[in-house]
Amino acid sequence: WEVSVWWGDIPELFLPRPSLVVVTLYDLFARKGLFWDLAITCYRIFGGFLLAAVIGIGLGLLMGMSRRIYATADIFVAAIYPVPKIALLPLLVIWLGTGNIFLIVLSALGCIFPILVNTIIGVRQCDEGLILAARDLGASQVQIQRKVVLPAAIPAIFGGLRLALGISIILVVAAEMQTARYGLGAQLQLAGQVLETGQVFAILLLLAVLGILLTKGQDKLGN
Repeated sequence: WEVSVWWGDIPELFLPRPSLVVVTLYDLFARKGLFWDLAITCYRIFGGFLLAAVIGIGLGLLMGMSRRIYATADIFVAAIYPVPKIALLPLLVIWLGTGNIFLIVLSALGCIFPILVNTIIGVRQCDEGLILAARDLGASQVQIQRKVVLPAAIPAIFGGLRLALGISIILVVAAEMQTARYGLGAQLQLAGQVLETGQVFAILLLLAVLGILLTKGQDKLGN
């Protein structure tokens, strides 16, 4: 890439050299406060992700353990799950404005379904014999869920969490590009509007590194 741009004399407006992208990224952190935008974006990503994890895992355990709850809640899940969450953006802006709460809720809506579905699958894959043995030993329903069902469902839950975190990054950055004044998505949109191609590549590089760190971090926790 570096040699091709130099050899072909390609204008930086169209394709900046990788060395220039790295220098631009350093300059964005050192002089233009990109760390603040990174912190805001991470806050929005993890805020929605953690909210979805609490609700999704809790509801998934209930739906997986109770046929009655599953039959009732599955209707709403089947209705809402296929709706593109980015299509809810105008409605959420009307209800919540364009601040952090709006982006956290949008992130949570995108994250909750992969976590919920994977949790239900993990619960239903639990060995019925273990549940019956726990009941015979006098375990309560809460103890069965905490000591038997939840440990058995953990691999599936972590699979859902990994999918959800990637969705959260995509939704938050896309929404920031449309509505936010601060955040990586907002800076990416601004750089594109003023034709700062080097800054666009630098922010994309930062998002790629962020994705790698978060994904590999989840892999370490899962192992």
